[in-house]
Amino acid sequence: MPVITLDSSRLTKAQKAQLAKEFTESAARIMELPKEVFTVLLRENDADNIGVGGTLLSDRQKK
Repeated sequence: MPVITLDSSRLTKAQKAQLAKEFTESAARIMELPKEVFTVLLRENDADNIGVGGTLLSDRQKK
């Protein structure tokens, strides 16, 4: 059972659905496995919990 995991900032439901679909389709094609064996985990983090280049993402978005 392959698991694909993405950690990101907040996503819309439409974005989540598209990511799950496209990650699964790509991995199934590349690994030559049926789509049904894949699990996709999408983990969202608040911008206050993500640091990039020593700065919180929430502070960068305010600029």
